[in-house]
Amino acid sequence: MGLPNINISFQNTAITAIQRSEKGIVALIIKDSKGNGAHILTNATQIPTTLGAANQAYLQRAFLGYVNPPRKVIVYVLPAAAEALTDALDYLATQVFDYLAGPPDITEEQCTAVVAWIKSRRLNDHAVCKAVLPNTAADSEAVINFTTGGIVAGATTFTAGQYCSRIAGLIAGTPITISCTYATLPEVSDVTRLTEAEMDEAIDGGEFILFHDGAKIKVGRGVNSLQTTTQDKGAAYRKIKLVEAMDMMQADIRMTAQDSYIGKYANSYDNKCLLITAISGYFRTLELGGILQADASRTGIDLEAQEAYLQSVGTDTSAMTEQEIKQANTAERVFLAAAVKILDAIEDIDLKVVI
Repeated sequence: MGLPNINISFQNTAITAIQRSEKGIVALIIKDSKGNGAHILTNATQIPTTLGAANQAYLQRAFLGYVNPPRKVIVYVLPAAAEALTDALDYLATQVFDYLAGPPDITEEQCTAVVAWIKSRRLNDHAVCKAVLPNTAADSEAVINFTTGGIVAGATTFTAGQYCSRIAGLIAGTPITISCTYATLPEVSDVTRLTEAEMDEAIDGGEFILFHDGAKIKVGRGVNSLQTTTQDKGAAYRKIKLVEAMDMMQADIRMTAQDSYIGKYANSYDNKCLLITAISGYFRTLELGGILQADASRTGIDLEAQEAYLQSVGTDTSAMTEQEIKQANTAERVFLAAAVKILDAIEDIDLKVVI
């Protein structure tokens, strides 16, 4: 007979999520006199040859990736004289992607517009998109502030803006089980040098930087621009890897619940338990995949929220037991709470050697 369909849906979603996390999707905006409009590319050979050489190179850098190349690069080509990114952002609002980078010559004003757009999409549309922008201290877990300049690759020296596509592709090509900290960029021979104290200060300030370790160029640490932490949004939100996992779980649970549960089951206590079991199975699969800490995931009825709802509709809960509150009729509402522990990557090693 097998498991109920909703359990299967969530387990399949978890397996797909692990596979999907091996390669992300990059969205790029460029300006050119030719090739205007949208292009969906799955490998570098599909880059339109009608584009200018600098734009072709900008797109090619995105496909360099890290452990993997990006699964897909969505490109929107604006007219060369375009001053605003509105048309591109309107199109990208209809697409699913992980990391966005703007034109190589993106202005401060355009960066501000992208930050506002990203924040709005995450808040209002529950999107999980993020952006890589040059020298933009956005104070947001959804914006990577890339600040390294003087990037020497071959005979050319690039600015941070010109290399944002490379960073977006690198992060998108990082499996969710590891971080991009210390990821190498083999095509780069030098960058603007910082002292160790300056690098520490930059990273602590939410800057994504590259550095020369004496032999090669590496990513300093996989951090985003978030600086202002709160009780609900703690230090974990400053790490690109952890935010990526949070976004993945939010998107997967929301979409699978919409497709396989909402409107398809009566809102009984038994069916709430079915949903709880399905979500728990999803988390369990992520534990087995090395994304969540083993045996640390919990899902159940949010007792506090459910009791508050019952009281708001006039139900006296003062004499009700916890189980009675859990089993009470909540009309069309379902109140759940979950706790997980996302595994970070090894980044700091302390070793004591006794002789």
